[in-house]
Amino acid sequence: MSSRENFVDEVFISVSSGDGGSGMVSMRREKFEPFGGPDGGDGGRGGDVVLVADPGLRTLLDFRHRREIKAGRGANGGSRQKTGASGKTVEIRVPVGTGVYERDADEDAEPIVDLTEANERFTICTGGQGGLGNTRFKSSTRQAPQYAQPGTPGETKHLRLTLRLLADVGFVGFPNAGKSTLLRRLSAAKPRVASYPFTTLVPSLGVVERGERRLVAADIPGLIEGASDGAGLGDRFLRHIERTRVIVHLLDCGAMIAEGRDLLADYDAIRRELARYSDDLAKRREIIVLNKVELFADDAPLRAVEEELAARGLSCLRISGATGAGCEELVGVMFDATSAETKEDEDAEAQATATREGDLHGG
Repeated sequence: MSSRENFVDEVFISVSSGDGGSGMVSMRREKFEPFGGPDGGDGGRGGDVVLVADPGLRTLLDFRHRREIKAGRGANGGSRQKTGASGKTVEIRVPVGTGVYERDADEDAEPIVDLTEANERFTICTGGQGGLGNTRFKSSTRQAPQYAQPGTPGETKHLRLTLRLLADVGFVGFPNAGKSTLLRRLSAAKPRVASYPFTTLVPSLGVVERGERRLVAADIPGLIEGASDGAGLGDRFLRHIERTRVIVHLLDCGAMIAEGRDLLADYDAIRRELARYSDDLAKRREIIVLNKVELFADDAPLRAVEEELAARGLSCLRISGATGAGCEELVGVMFDATSAETKEDEDAEAQATATREGDLHGG
């Protein structure tokens, strides 16, 4: 099975919690007390369906052939006031970064839950309550009740699970820009690498370390014009950039030689696709990288690109994913950028907290 078949980032499933067990109608019958009082026990509670974010999972492949998931039914109550056993709760393990939606929800709908923390748990369907046995209905005026409650039914929900990778840094660029080679160079990841477009058919993750610090980088499959409308590998992979905090935009200098490509036009094309897909993506912190610079004996073409970017107020780095030139500097810039994002997030949260407290106290 190919890596493309192994990587599944959207599935549709139905989940049902268990029905509650029914209470029992029973009268105590003993040797010297043939007409004892009621002793019917309560029904057991139905099992829940719980979603669990598993950091060891990277795909929703397990749900390809597992579309209906049901928790256990609660057992009925017994005589001698025995409560029925609770139904078995079912845990559904999904990758960290899984959003859970109603099956028919619009693409821009808010998720029921977004599982973004390792081992995060969410009860998506609650089991039914067990019915009360006839013991519960005994009173001074009703000494021998002949009825009990049925258990309440569980819940059923039809869901769409959508995976968006969680990474600090996302590598973007045209097909064959060298993203997979760079990820291999900077981390222990082993994505497939070859010199033809669309080698990468699924996103790859790698951990980049520097001393005690680490960040997660994602190699996003190559984008082309029209990707936000589904062209090429399409917007299926644009969604994986949504959660990245910093974008590393690779420009393929080798294409200048092999195809006479205009790197500024390539840059603008990818930027348009990011903006068309999401306004937030267009505003994401970006590091521009000129890759495959080892192919140039004369760097005049590289300087020309740098000057055009500078005229727009943009800076870039020169690197070679193949030889490692410039990669150490890139790693430093990546860590600085993610640290700056963290600081901005903390400042924004502190400001929001101060505003809430001010509103609470009428400040």
